[in-house]
Order: sequence, then C-alpha cells, then structure tokens
Amino acid sequence: MKEIELIATSTFGLEAVVKREVQNLGYDNISVENGKINFTGGISAIPKANLWLRTADRVLLKLGEFKVISFEELFEQTKSLPWENWITKDAKFTVVGKSVNSKLYSVPDCQSIVKKAVVEKLKTIYNTEWFEETGPSYTIQVSILKDIATLTIDTSGEGLHKRGYRETALEAPLKETLAAAMIQLSFWKKDRILVDTFCGSGTIPIEAAMMGKNIAPGLQRNFVSEEWPQIGEKLWKEERVNALKAIDQDVNLKIYAYDIDEKAIEIAKNNAFEAGVDDCIDFTVKDVRKLDFNGEYGVIISNPPYGERLGDEEKVKKLYSIMGQKFNRLNTWSKYILTSFEEFEKYYKKKADKKRKLYNGRLKVNYYQYFGSRPPKN
Repeated sequence: MKEIELIATSTFGLEAVVKREVQNLGYDNISVENGKINFTGGISAIPKANLWLRTADRVLLKLGEFKVISFEELFEQTKSLPWENWITKDAKFTVVGKSVNSKLYSVPDCQSIVKKAVVEKLKTIYNTEWFEETGPSYTIQVSILKDIATLTIDTSGEGLHKRGYRETALEAPLKETLAAAMIQLSFWKKDRILVDTFCGSGTIPIEAAMMGKNIAPGLQRNFVSEEWPQIGEKLWKEERVNALKAIDQDVNLKIYAYDIDEKAIEIAKNNAFEAGVDDCIDFTVKDVRKLDFNGEYGVIISNPPYGERLGDEEKVKKLYSIMGQKFNRLNTWSKYILTSFEEFEKYYKKKADKKRKLYNGRLKVNYYQYFGSRPPKN
C-alpha cells in the first residue's frame, strides 16, 4: 500500500509538542493546524504512532478533505472516497461528527448523510444489499470547519491517554497525555532529580519514569485498528517487539513523589507497579511544608490542588503562599506548576518566567514555569 495520510489530534496548546514527537518517530512530511498534526507514512505508521505518541489524543486515518456547502455535495464527495480500501464487507461502523462555523451545522444530519454515502459505496463495491456487521470495528468522523469537511477513520479506539496502568485514580485526575506534555515542556532530563510535591495518583512521576526508561506509552493496551486486516497481526507484533527492545532497563532515575494523603500514595504505588516503573520512583507520605530538597539543579513538576478539589479558596491561597516560601529559595531548581487558579502568582509571590495556557479535559489551566540555573556542562 502507498503512503497514507494520518492526523495526530492534540489538546489546544500542545500542537508543537505533538509535532516534535511525530518528528522524533521519523516522519517529516508534517503540517500543523489547530488541534491537528498531519503527517504521512507507510502502513506501519498506524501501530507505531499509536504505541509511541505520549501527548497526542488520537491517531486518525485521513480519507479525504473537500469544500462542502450542501448535503448533496457531502453525499457525493463522501461516496467518491475509497472506503473499500479499509472497511471490510463484514465490518461494523459508526459515524461521529462535529461542525464549526459552517453552512452544514446540523451534526446529526451530517452523520446520517455520511453513513448513507459510505453504505451506498460499499453496496456497489461488494455487490450486496445486506451487511452482517460481525467483523472489525471502524469509527468514521466527519469534521466540518468553515465549510471544509475532513473525513477520517479513528485508528486508536479509546483515547491515547488511556495507558492501561491507571486502574485507580483520585477525583479529577490529571490526564496522562497532559502530564507527559508538562514533562516535555520542562528542563527535566533523565539524569536530573525530579520531584512531584502533590503526586496524587502518581501520573506525573509515572509518565516521567516511562520516558526515562523509554517505555512506549501504548505498550500495555489494545487499539481498535489491531482488528483491521489491512494492517495485520504480524505488523502490530513487530512494532510491539521493537518497543520492548527499546526499553532501557539499566537507567538510574532519581524521581521522588510526595503527597499528604496516605491513600493517594498507595494508589500511586499500585499504578507505578502496573506501569512497570515502581522501582524507579520513591513514593512518600509527606506534607509540602516538611519537604527537604536535596541536591542541585533539580526539577519540580506539580499539579497542586486548585479549588475544584479543596472547595476552599482560602486554603488554596495559603497553600500557594507556602509553596512560594519553600520553592523560591531553590535558585538552581526549575519549578513547573499547573493550576486553574488565576491569582497563583500573587500568592506564590513570584511572577513566572513563562506562562502557558493549556487544558486538562475541558478545564482551562495555566502552566507556570520558573527556570533555575542551568547545570554546568560536563
């Protein structure tokens, strides 16, 4: 099969991070739009991207893109696409959709038209009036933005943040993809100390340990496209074997995770065990006020409570004031704090060197970055 077009979808604000990941996988025909990183590759790009992308939300297979201002155009253009190259005669498929600033604004109608067009095309190709729908699953997405329709098939199934290691979590957990992005946007490298002072269910230290050991984030889960005959079991197996061989079992990581909640630490330990990195992280029940930061040029990356969890704004203000008193003394350390609390800098008593707007699910958050001294070159 010739090269295929893929889209790695992204949370708003993380497009550059996802693009860098795609480039690191060896793909260079890349273009970036809001929430989308477009790239091309061989058929092996589907398992490879799904297994390795840490900060993307999904990997979509692009079937076509065209301007559309009427339902008739949507039907005919959709019908003309090569659905038979992917959707088998016994397939079961659904259609999801979205429409923004477009003449075709009724999403249910767009979904219905696309479904009908695909069925009519497959009827002609397979010379049948009836489909059993007992085979592999496909989810088609029709996305219309400013009258431009993009037709894709989801290759991931569940979102890529579902790593498979987080069996238990606390309320309002940090998404794994966002935690990975926070680490990639920091100065942390695997030879430096990393501290999470509010580790919760352990997402940040676990994602860092997986990066440090070079563990593919999708190694422990399944993907919907594993059922697709066009890719085949052999290719998926090859990519998984390559990912297993790439794991660095000898790396010595210095990752420390703290939380005042004993239950949270137990959950975090279990999640780290499921992720295969429990030997890389030192989990301790401890109040942030009692923490000692040993060593130089360390990195703090934390997602502290910010009101939604505590339900008490005064407690949040006091906590951020304590953090400022503790962290601002660490001149050689870099600090990275994620919170939705808009007055964080006021109570932390220091303006961030850089502030980045991100989203944790639908919640808008800010990523406050404080840069410490760079370690001397060896």
